[in-house]
Amino acid sequence: MTDVDVIVVGAGGGGLTAALAAHDAGASVVVLEKAEHAGGNTALSTGSVPGAGTRFQAAAGIDDSAARLATDLLAQSGSHDADDLARLLAAGSAGLVEWLIDTHGVDLRLITDYKHVGHSVPRLHAPPSRKGRDLVADLLGAVRATDTEVLVHTPVAALLYDEGRVTGVRVSGPRSGTYEITSHAVVLAGNGFAANRALLREWAPAIAGFEYFGAHGSTGESLQWALDLGARLGNPTAYQGYAAVAYPHGSITSWTTVEMGGVLVNGAGRRFGDESRGYSGYADAVLGTPGPWHVVFDTKIRDYVASHEEEFAELVAMGGARECASVEELATFCGVSPSALSTTLASAATVASGDDKDEWGRTDWGFGPLHAPYVAVRSVPGLFHTQGGLLVDGHARPTTDTGPIPGLYAVGGVATGISGHTGGAGYSSGNGLLAALGLGHLAGTHAGSLLR
Repeated sequence: MTDVDVIVVGAGGGGLTAALAAHDAGASVVVLEKAEHAGGNTALSTGSVPGAGTRFQAAAGIDDSAARLATDLLAQSGSHDADDLARLLAAGSAGLVEWLIDTHGVDLRLITDYKHVGHSVPRLHAPPSRKGRDLVADLLGAVRATDTEVLVHTPVAALLYDEGRVTGVRVSGPRSGTYEITSHAVVLAGNGFAANRALLREWAPAIAGFEYFGAHGSTGESLQWALDLGARLGNPTAYQGYAAVAYPHGSITSWTTVEMGGVLVNGAGRRFGDESRGYSGYADAVLGTPGPWHVVFDTKIRDYVASHEEEFAELVAMGGARECASVEELATFCGVSPSALSTTLASAATVASGDDKDEWGRTDWGFGPLHAPYVAVRSVPGLFHTQGGLLVDGHARPTTDTGPIPGLYAVGGVATGISGHTGGAGYSSGNGLLAALGLGHLAGTHAGSLLR
């Protein structure tokens, strides 16, 4: 006799999706969250979920397919430890998006005004606000509508394991107390290990020095529980970084500002690479050149992005995007030489006009050359989440050398990511949520089906 059919550990996007899928499959579910509220890294994201071949794309005249998404993802990431998982998640992406919208009332809209990093066609589906916290609110509301309990301040301390299978969890915390819950299945959805400096130094030392801007609960204990049972770790040094976190505000400087023609300059007032590598891939380039760093664009780009992205509009309203009438005023704000910055912007304008080749190899300049008045955001590079995690099978079960661990599932940042073998350059926009929600759907569906 068990207390509940499925226990979900973690109430971010992956965990809440797993709870919905398990309920749809007929299981009783409880979600346990150690933090004071649900959300995790999903709440800090833009809430963008890739879906290839959705009816929303078809209505917009966008020709897309799962095969095309898989090709795009692997072109961006290169081969890694989870190539088959990338193809599997791509294959289920359209169904995932439509299931969330149609069955559970999650408000996702196709973004058609840009493709974003790693995608050859528009396929990101996001809340109208383009804020992950609104995606979390919809998922949490849908879970609660199924009468599934979501218990916050309820940290899991250990897995229960008996006769070769996971049989539940032990909860232990100052507010929850200590007790055990038994189940047929446990879904680990507690994200990665980016908030654990010791694990970063052990598994991904190259990024241990990055400032971390993700959810504080990403401390990696659930990975260790599974590793102790023989699970295997994949892509441990891969990560999702962000090249331009607004300083000191702490919110991301929308990368759309760069895609529309903006540039990043260093403490010498010069560009230092091809910004079109993407916000994650460019983070190490930023860290490798002297600061302070600034994202420079113009008022046309500012107004366009602010009209489409609520978080960026809030950054502008807070004074985080400084308007400057001239290059001289811009240089003063950035603390750099006016002549150096003038040379940088003139060179960028020349290549953006198609009159020359960019020395860094950039070819996509969005709206074209920048024009005064200019806008600048002071920024710093940061780490948002690790992409290394447990190798899983097609049902999101962690695998050992001899097969999957019975009764255990891993989703989102707990599982091996699909963003490359190492570094941040392999990250395509939405990869984190594709893995979180996609694996959550697979895990919950399979865990629930075992009860039939």
